[in-house]
Amino acid sequence: MLRAIGLIELNSIAKGIEVADNMLKTANVEVVISTATCPGKYITLVHGDVSAVENSIKSGKYLGGEFVIDDLIIPNVDEQIFPAIAGTSNTNQIQAIGVIESFAIASLIVAADASVKAAGVELVEIRLGSGIGGKSYVIMTGDVSDVSASVEAGVNAIKETGNIVNHIVIPSPHPNFRKMLI
Repeated sequence: MLRAIGLIELNSIAKGIEVADNMLKTANVEVVISTATCPGKYITLVHGDVSAVENSIKSGKYLGGEFVIDDLIIPNVDEQIFPAIAGTSNTNQIQAIGVIESFAIASLIVAADASVKAAGVELVEIRLGSGIGGKSYVIMTGDVSDVSASVEAGVNAIKETGNIVNHIVIPSPHPNFRKMLI
């Protein structure tokens, strides 16, 4: 069964905590992450069936009001997204590397989902805002053509938001660097 995810990113920790509680009370969703991030932002990422996620996000956006920075709903999220966020991806081999870096957490998740759906890449990691000044990034691996196509798809998915910091493709990373990523 395909599941949906939704995320709200706020620029107030206190309001973020209140919104997270409200999101759970509004709809039958489960929390994936609900935490403060840098620099003083708060995110709540939920999953569930599409209508429940839509209702939860709608309620959160209404209550969050002026404190909402960004939000997303992805109806059929790729199964690689959750382990990449949790840091439990089971990548055994690093080939070419692609990285997309974003100013916003929600935009980065949209880019990561678009990237992995575009071509045969594996997500190595999705880092969401903590300890890196509120930026987020995704690292993916695969053959050079797939990584290039995936990075392009991810960037295209969010280019109009203005949240892209940078993106790169490394066709042949150094063997010692590959070991660091696994």
